[in-house]
Amino acid sequence: MDYKISELVALTHVPKSTILYYIKEGLLPEAIKLKSNVHCYSNEHVELIKYIKYMQQEMGSSIEEIKGILQHKNQSMASSFSMLAPLMETLSAIPPTAKHYTKKEFIHYFDVNLVLLEQLLRDEILVPTGSDDFTDKEASIIRLIEDYIEIGLEYTLLQEYVSQAKILANLECQLQQQLCKRRTDETFSTLWKIMFETLFNAKSYLFSRYTHKGLIKVLQDEIKLKKEVV
Repeated sequence: MDYKISELVALTHVPKSTILYYIKEGLLPEAIKLKSNVHCYSNEHVELIKYIKYMQQEMGSSIEEIKGILQHKNQSMASSFSMLAPLMETLSAIPPTAKHYTKKEFIHYFDVNLVLLEQLLRDEILVPTGSDDFTDKEASIIRLIEDYIEIGLEYTLLQEYVSQAKILANLECQLQQQLCKRRTDETFSTLWKIMFETLFNAKSYLFSRYTHKGLIKVLQDEIKLKKEVV
């Protein structure tokens, strides 16, 4: 479908000056010039503007970062690392500012028990970025495990987290592959929104809500039992 600039503004809620700026910066393709003062925009412009807005508002991406990403927009999600980069960086759970340590430095700096470290690596509860690349994130998990051990509690819940995380990761990769197959210029922003919102919004919402429901039930059952005893 073709749009005049006024219609594009109305559809995207983005000012004309901003749209022209996006075109100037290479984030949007040039409009088709029908007459000297009449320019025609397409659904691709709508989708790309939605994507730009989403990346700015939800991912905090800069114009330069988005520009770099969109240079590869015609590649598949699977083959374009630059497009996956904002997603991958956030999913890594390791902040970009994190300090990295070799294994030897990590053990010394955080006073880590080597036997426990090796066990947690085998249990896959620790997932460092490399065999010789650790951060304070791994240290925080080790401290948590030490708390489990201190009170004589098995960390079976964390081991179950690992099992479920692997299953979930496989499903999420399948989702990404399905989205790739549906990739068109007309669905570009919607596919990326599905990917981001599923991983960063829906997942945390569902996990938190069901944990909340479970804990509420435990409390309700406890209160009910106390009333029955009285």
